[in-house]
Amino acid sequence: MRVPTFAAWSLGALLAGAACADTGAPPLSGADAAARPDAMAPWSPPLGASYEPGGEAVHVRVASTRASRLEAWFYDRPLDGARVRVVELVREPDSDVFAARVEVADLIAAGAGDTLYYGVRAWGPNWAWDPAWSPGSAAGFVADVDADGNRFNPNKLLIDPYTRELSHDPATIGQPSRDAYRVGDDWRAVDSGPVAPKSIVLPEVVPDVGARPGRALRDHVVYEVHLRGLTRGDPDAGPCAGTYAAAGARAADLAALGVTAIELLPVQETPNDTNDVVPDDAGGDNYWGYSTLAFFAPDRRYACDRAPGGPTREFQAMVRAFHAAGIEVWIDVVYNHTSEGGGGSLLSLRGLDNAAYYELNAAGTGFTDHTGIGADVDTTHPLAADLVIDSLRWWHDVLGVDGFRFDLASVLGDTCGPGCFDFEREGLLTRITEALPARGPDGGAGAIVVAEPWAIGPGTYQIGNFPAGWAEWNGPYRDLVRDDQNRLGVAAVTPGWLANRIAGSRELFGDDGRQPWHSINFVVAHDGFTLRDLYACNAKRNDQPWPFGPSSGGSNDNRSWDQAGDPTRQRQAARTGLALLMLSAGVPMITGGDEAYRTQGCNNNPYNLDSPAMWLDPADADEHAAFATFARRLIAFRHAHPALRPATWWTGAEVTWHRADGSSASGAYMDDASQHVLGWRVRGAVGSGEPARSIYVLYNGWSSAVRATLPPRADDARWYRVADTAAWLEDEGNFHAPGDEYEMQGVVYDLAARSLAVFVER
Repeated sequence: MRVPTFAAWSLGALLAGAACADTGAPPLSGADAAARPDAMAPWSPPLGASYEPGGEAVHVRVASTRASRLEAWFYDRPLDGARVRVVELVREPDSDVFAARVEVADLIAAGAGDTLYYGVRAWGPNWAWDPAWSPGSAAGFVADVDADGNRFNPNKLLIDPYTRELSHDPATIGQPSRDAYRVGDDWRAVDSGPVAPKSIVLPEVVPDVGARPGRALRDHVVYEVHLRGLTRGDPDAGPCAGTYAAAGARAADLAALGVTAIELLPVQETPNDTNDVVPDDAGGDNYWGYSTLAFFAPDRRYACDRAPGGPTREFQAMVRAFHAAGIEVWIDVVYNHTSEGGGGSLLSLRGLDNAAYYELNAAGTGFTDHTGIGADVDTTHPLAADLVIDSLRWWHDVLGVDGFRFDLASVLGDTCGPGCFDFEREGLLTRITEALPARGPDGGAGAIVVAEPWAIGPGTYQIGNFPAGWAEWNGPYRDLVRDDQNRLGVAAVTPGWLANRIAGSRELFGDDGRQPWHSINFVVAHDGFTLRDLYACNAKRNDQPWPFGPSSGGSNDNRSWDQAGDPTRQRQAARTGLALLMLSAGVPMITGGDEAYRTQGCNNNPYNLDSPAMWLDPADADEHAAFATFARRLIAFRHAHPALRPATWWTGAEVTWHRADGSSASGAYMDDASQHVLGWRVRGAVGSGEPARSIYVLYNGWSSAVRATLPPRADDARWYRVADTAAWLEDEGNFHAPGDEYEMQGVVYDLAARSLAVFVER
């Protein structure tokens, strides 16, 4: 027998549930255990805190390689609560796991409420166990950090790394100070227990996420968006605006746009409770969420139901809604660093086993930093690597996530050791694809794993070097398209280089057996300008007042241009950039709101701006209806033509490259940076289901119009113009509706400067 699921629960219900029917599989029980073992297999308590079958007791299991003593402290409420029970965790034989079994009835008798809140206190070499110690005492203290990197301090109540939900953030609107978590002479004896986030014991969470779409990666159109920002500015979203519930309600709208995967910026717990409500200074806010606090817990701030269990239920419901609409859910995950930063505070991992979870420096008292946040997670250590794998399995197998984009993923492949960097495919990167088998070329089961293949510092730029099974953000694609569109006369771009990017960047991914769809192509992402701003801003403007700023940082290498300040030309350039993206082999990714010509006011780093200017505004689609129509029809065209989504590298029979006069482009032409017109003709592979005889794309990157000639067609076929991004066709949406394409009366076509046209032969 097992405990009831968490859909409706209380401690009383758990105690009364000893005779209940089996409701599903147990949660994870270790890095290499199956996520859902056979229902009749003996129950094995996982890491973290969990109810045993029947619900009479809670098992708490926490791992540490260097702790000498661990205790679980239970509280009656999250903030300023009374301690109801202290339980010593005992090291299991031949193990790094400390564990205890606690009777639920005893906890209730001691004053626990319907929800069990707890934290962990830890002792080790730098702070010895002393029976005289009590919260706020320095008894047993040796050093804040010793030569081996130990940073134990029992005065700091720690988050269980495997907790499934958290009660609150380290700092809240009502308790904004983080001083209680600090270390050093003035703070080491301060007890963080009254204010520290409490881990929550949830009953068993049963997978309930609907049928996964299982689409082949090459067939995806990815929509990268902030979960809160997607609906927070929507007046029709009601009281749940900015939540998982509101996001799920947008599934049909995104499906109509043609989106097949929604990629959410981080949704694992991150410190954001103190984001400004009516801001005077947004400098310390954390909007984007790249600062993980708990690797298993859905962020409460994004839930309409924030009661214990509510965020998990609501996240699963959102996933079901997207799956029902044929849309996969991908999430951005941050395993390379945590919100503990560079050592000034103790919240979780650092207080449990600093030297196991973080890459120390050569002295042992500091950290290696390739993220700019202060301390790299040491994924060569089994404790840290197991945490990553178990977290991924939880989100995939139980919460229903279909794909993962790994922030600064190069750090996860660092095997060098203290103070240096050496990228290695083996290790955690390979283990991830073993734990989450990659989806096959034709779709089906399996997860999508995508690397952001760079970090900070020498050796960290690893584009094209990730193992088989990994897709990668293609930064060179972004840079070349921006150069070609915005830096004419400054950056030398040959037609051959552009063709290589359009064909999927074979030199990056083809040398190790990967295919074009391992390239995630993008022109803009959350980290930088929007599509509109890329062609409307000469430089970042991050120092503006609220709501468009101020934001620190942001790249100065934007390769942007305001098209001489002409709004008509700006819209044309944005259409052309979007068209290049959707007509390239590989997987296109757009940023939320780009389809509606959204602006961030030239702010290219609004990581801290939880503001109306950064939330998507439904009014944009009405104000820029022609652009929105163009985007929708462009995406539909990609979906309708399998030839644009090749499973393998294009052959000479499937794509040919052309000059403006329609003739084949020679090698000399393709290597000539003074040539700015490129045409390419795509034919579907045998059996691909391509409905057109061929597709012809004609791109003019030059500053003047050109008179082009279409290549020869079959005798029984005609050329039809499908789209032209030039301003003259803007009133008609720049893209003909299916069945209403313009039949060409000849083969000569006048193509405007800096524009692109699409034709089909049928």
